[in-house]
Amino acid sequence: MPEIHATRRQALRKRFADAELDALLVTDLRNIRYLTGFTGSNAALLVHGDGDERSVFCTDGRYTTQAEAQVPDLRRVIARPSAVALVENAAEGLSRGAVLGFESQHVSVEQHATFVDAGQNLVLSRAPGLVEQLRAVKDDTEIAALRAACAAADRALADLLEHGGLRAGRTEREVARDLENRMADHGAEAVAFPSIVAAGANSAIPHHRPTDAVLAVGDFVKLDFGAVVDGYHSDMTRTLVLGESAQWQRDLYALVAAAQAAGTAAVLPGREVSDVDAAARSVIADAGHGERFTHGLGHGVGLDVHEAPSLAKTGVGTLSACMAVTVEPGVYLAGRGGVRIEDTLVVREGTPELLTMSTKELVVA
Repeated sequence: MPEIHATRRQALRKRFADAELDALLVTDLRNIRYLTGFTGSNAALLVHGDGDERSVFCTDGRYTTQAEAQVPDLRRVIARPSAVALVENAAEGLSRGAVLGFESQHVSVEQHATFVDAGQNLVLSRAPGLVEQLRAVKDDTEIAALRAACAAADRALADLLEHGGLRAGRTEREVARDLENRMADHGAEAVAFPSIVAAGANSAIPHHRPTDAVLAVGDFVKLDFGAVVDGYHSDMTRTLVLGESAQWQRDLYALVAAAQAAGTAAVLPGREVSDVDAAARSVIADAGHGERFTHGLGHGVGLDVHEAPSLAKTGVGTLSACMAVTVEPGVYLAGRGGVRIEDTLVVREGTPELLTMSTKELVVA
């Protein structure tokens, strides 16, 4: 899909003037994939401000054939280290004193030193987040991949529940492994992150890692998991009770569900991200559990499972149409149990588009 990538590179160039750049060296592999389609493990990209005619893609000899297939619309160089080769290319092709931006959030001190040596006639300028800002708003191709990733996770959970995979006597590790295998069966190329399965008191640990703890009747079981399709990640959390639920569990679940509904309703273009967080957080705080909601409300999702924007008290910025975000409030009662409910959504005018469709029924028979 060279046209999509060329359009993205042109959108990036439009940001160069405000950033006072003549060119940008892109070294983060997710950003390179976004701008070129390349999926290998080593590459760099030099985006020239005056067009793709002077932009250059570089990788090493392992990926010569792959680069020809995936990056047919840019000049390709085979060299290693790839980033240094492109700094040297920029030094030869740009005038003395030209400004070369680099992704300072992804470049080590040692790498920066090599860039300085390779581009002595250039001015190296920190340019963090330029590509990530573009990535925050998804195009139709990206949203289609997100839908597919969410569908793979949805089908995996439905299979798990239908075939008795979530039952008393199994361990957290067994359920996690089963769930991940089912995501692969339904088209996932990878898991979005190590799946969380947290039973009983462990469900009160927000990012508990599965253990040999055995699921028991009456337990809360928190499942936080996601699939990757075409490089794009899904993210979903469901909390269930095995067998009959207690009143305190139903009350806690209803509170978190109400908070999630309030947060979801606030997911609108133009809304401050901190206000979206506040819409859900206030529901929990008003019920006396504010200190037990210990994380942000949500985050962007795409080529990374956690990316811009951040829906949190400290988040900065506003939502735009076609951003993909999670809404995931939680309340955690230490030593007893906790609830988190999470969906992946696309920001739309009016009502956000829900991508994660799995049941939110509390009790598993």
